[in-house]
Amino acid sequence: MRDDSSFIELRARERARLLLDEGSYRELLDPFEGIISPWLGPQGIVPQSDDGMVVAKGTINGGPAVVIAIEGAFQGGSMGEVSGAKMAAALELAAEDNRNGIPTQAVLCLETGGVRLQEANLGLAAIADIHAAIVDLRRYTPVIGVVAGTVGCFGGMSIAAALCSYLIVTREARLGLNGPQVIEQEAGVEEYDSRDRPFIWSMTGGEVRYQSGLVDALVGDGVHAVKQAVNKAIAKGVPARHRTDNYAWYLDRLTHFDTSQQADAEQIKQLFGEKRS
Repeated sequence: MRDDSSFIELRARERARLLLDEGSYRELLDPFEGIISPWLGPQGIVPQSDDGMVVAKGTINGGPAVVIAIEGAFQGGSMGEVSGAKMAAALELAAEDNRNGIPTQAVLCLETGGVRLQEANLGLAAIADIHAAIVDLRRYTPVIGVVAGTVGCFGGMSIAAALCSYLIVTREARLGLNGPQVIEQEAGVEEYDSRDRPFIWSMTGGEVRYQSGLVDALVGDGVHAVKQAVNKAIAKGVPARHRTDNYAWYLDRLTHFDTSQQADAEQIKQLFGEKRS
């Protein structure tokens, strides 16, 4: 595959394979293990044999690494009991590696709408485990998040993205706590029109998230560009201060923001852009 091929167009398994050094890819709990969600079938939904979660061990620049990639094409990348447990366990094992002197790096490819509604509290519990595992692991090595598109990263997994040491996005990416359709459903189309693509991307797209300081790198869609950004993030090492450690500053900005009028991209940039992590 050429280095300028589209990263966005790749499925999760191929994304993981290309982010690892050539020939080092080894999948854990692959589809042939037959570990599927026990909850989808009874609800008339055909399960997937990897539950939409790819966990691959290998190396990046010769160093031990795990790449965890969510398949956005399966149930919108939603997190259920099995998929969530796979991600949480992989992160926990990477942290254990680091405690045992094996400096295992971690890259998360996040294409997800958040919790899987059909698995409700089980998905929520799994996402909480993922949050805890990221916070544990990032003490030892950078946890790199990549949101490329087209699903975006929403719900509880947007919190997982925010907890990453470094976050990489493309212009096609979207990042937000609530998805456009959820906001429209709760607040009305006058507040948030989920069909207005330019408006949606101006509010939650990769470019405005980068300009607002909420992500660390904005890259093109090519495989080489994404890999280069991942390598640069790993080379930076563990941040002296994670973005989430600045929660008091963000809370103060939000507290004093005037919500009586519809926000726009310029207001978002001004709100957060003066302090980049």
